[in-house]
Amino acid sequence: MRGKEAGLVICPESPYPPVGGGALRTASLVEYLADRYTLDAVVFRAPGGDDPRDTLLARRARRVLVLDLPYHRRNKAARACRNLRRLWRGVPPLVERFSGFDDEIRAFAAGTPYRLAVVEHFWCAPYAAALRAPGRRLVLDLHNVESALHAGCGDAESWPLSAAHRRFADVCRRLEQRWLPEYSLVLAPSSADAQRVARLHPGVRVAVFPNTIPWVPLPEAKRADPPALVFSGNLEYHPNEAGVRWFRREIWPRLRERRPGLVWRLIGKNPEAVRRYVAGDPRIELVGPVKDAVAAIASATVAVAPLLAGSGTRVKILEAWAAGVPVVSTPIGAEGLEAAPGRELLLARTAGEFASAVERLLEDPGLRESIGGAGRALYESRYTWKSGRQVLEQLGL
Repeated sequence: MRGKEAGLVICPESPYPPVGGGALRTASLVEYLADRYTLDAVVFRAPGGDDPRDTLLARRARRVLVLDLPYHRRNKAARACRNLRRLWRGVPPLVERFSGFDDEIRAFAAGTPYRLAVVEHFWCAPYAAALRAPGRRLVLDLHNVESALHAGCGDAESWPLSAAHRRFADVCRRLEQRWLPEYSLVLAPSSADAQRVARLHPGVRVAVFPNTIPWVPLPEAKRADPPALVFSGNLEYHPNEAGVRWFRREIWPRLRERRPGLVWRLIGKNPEAVRRYVAGDPRIELVGPVKDAVAAIASATVAVAPLLAGSGTRVKILEAWAAGVPVVSTPIGAEGLEAAPGRELLLARTAGEFASAVERLLEDPGLRESIGGAGRALYESRYTWKSGRQVLEQLGL
């Protein structure tokens, strides 16, 4: 580390192990920064969570400050009460969740001449005030544009959830307009999100840093028997939960009736969030978290991304491409990815179109091979950590 300037990163969740979209994006940036800076890290830990200092982060960072979040009850009633209070106060849920640690962060950063400080997620953007120092470059890495995310959820949900999300969208928009200009550079995961940032505040310097995942060899081809669909992701994340609900209600019954042997697998952490939607059907397999998402996806016939709202780009599609498995997605699910519909994936806007697209792939091995292979090629050329590092180098970080 001799000769390197000091750098700091603030992470709302541990980047290691790099499992799930948020951790993967943060880990890709931490890996890059650790090669170029003497890196210090601030990491938040949920109650009962593992110590980030016991992970690979301890080898990437010189010092690690762990901030323990207060305990929150996770049952439905407790969540509803918290969110009603946040609605009344006009504070977005995750901004409130990660607030209140200014003194600890300021003390940790004091006395070190950091050349660069990177804040992960908009949830922690207000910590710019605690990090401000002469000569220090502040960078905010957006995983989503929160106002757009809530607005999309508001459009996709029915009342009263729709009203709550629209209220949070308005609040997030005001906070984004307040905090984005505090950073010398804002990283967005897609050109669509970069345009949203520019509309929020035209004076903000914004650049596209795409979501990427580590390079992995193409898994050995296996014939799924019986044929299987797969949905992957953090199942507690609202767009994922809503997508599972829509697929279960509007699309799965059509496929289930027409394809007697077909199964549907859901993989990812927090499976309890969708258990009530899929319970009682023996042909729906709620797998839960896995160590290797690409390998788990590779055992399926078709990957589905039936999302009705979102921002950023979907790592579930990158992982399916890495696995060589063809993808059917809604337009919002594929937003921000440089993919050609009909070549690297199939797009469907309605439940009927979605079911028909899945059936096309189930019936045509050649089409599955063509689309899966094209997705793999696109992943290799644009969506590995190597490609992401090249973007960061070009930005001079």
